Amino acid sequence: MRTYLGHLAVERGLAANTLSSYRRDLRRYVQIQDGRGRAAIGDITEDDVRAFLVTLREGDGDHPPLSAGSAARALVAVRGLHRFALREGLAARDPATEVKPPTPPRRLPKAISLGEVERLLAAASVPGDPGTARGLRDRALLELLYGSGARISEAVGLDVDDLDLRDGFARVAGKGGKARVVPIGDYAREAVNAYLVRARPELAAAGRGGPALFLNARGGRLSRQGAWMVLRAAADRAHLSEVSPHTLRHSFATHLLDGGADVRVVQELLGHASVTTTQVYTLVTVQLLREVYATSHPRARS
Repeated sequence: MRTYLGHLAVERGLAANTLSSYRRDLRRYVQIQDGRGRAAIGDITEDDVRAFLVTLREGDGDHPPLSAGSAARALVAVRGLHRFALREGLAARDPATEVKPPTPPRRLPKAISLGEVERLLAAASVPGDPGTARGLRDRALLELLYGSGARISEAVGLDVDDLDLRDGFARVAGKGGKARVVPIGDYAREAVNAYLVRARPELAAAGRGGPALFLNARGGRLSRQGAWMVLRAAADRAHLSEVSPHTLRHSFATHLLDGGADVRVVQELLGHASVTTTQVYTLVTVQLLREVYATSHPRARS
């Protein structure tokens, strides 16, 4: 297990949060297989892997039952471990290859309307004090998230040198360290420029300096949790309840497709490895079409 995790960290370049999840899932897997008397990875059978999946779904004395999605994530880690063991000659066969993860119910991404986005962005700064360093930073952060579709972790990972405000784009490091270029629209460009000129120097003076674009009050890089708190505070001021770290990203994709953008272009902008992941947003737009039809067409209502 430790060798596999090292492989994921060094050769695959998985993000720290992903590695932490894999480590937690695999430790539980090892404990369960130890309890079943399996002394080596080559001793594990397909029934053992299935028993692990059943334990995840049913829970035990130390763990509550997991949802289909969480159990599927744990099984992905297990299947990767066994593929690695077979490839490295640590086991003669892969007992997990035929064990399929449970299918979670399809959850449509929750986007907010353009009007709600504008309310959220307007509430980025504390009312009556929009010109403070923190207010300018928060407005720039939220404008960038909605204007580019970047994940919060990607936005806080940006350095100043990753931006090209003249041509309107930024280079972000996505999942697995994969870099991509995302656009920065005029509104986001103006907000980021105002932050860089009028706010970032003040925040940077509190620390030792550094390349990070978004800084906290101590002059260090703004954390993902800190960015989430910025979003949460703005949502509270805008009286928006269903806001998550991905809300602006979901809204970015949905509004692009509503405006006629090609799904493969949206896939590139979001950094999805497969267009299948992006196509879930087309279901949102189809649902919107159904709702408009049902409320507008004279023959749609009974």
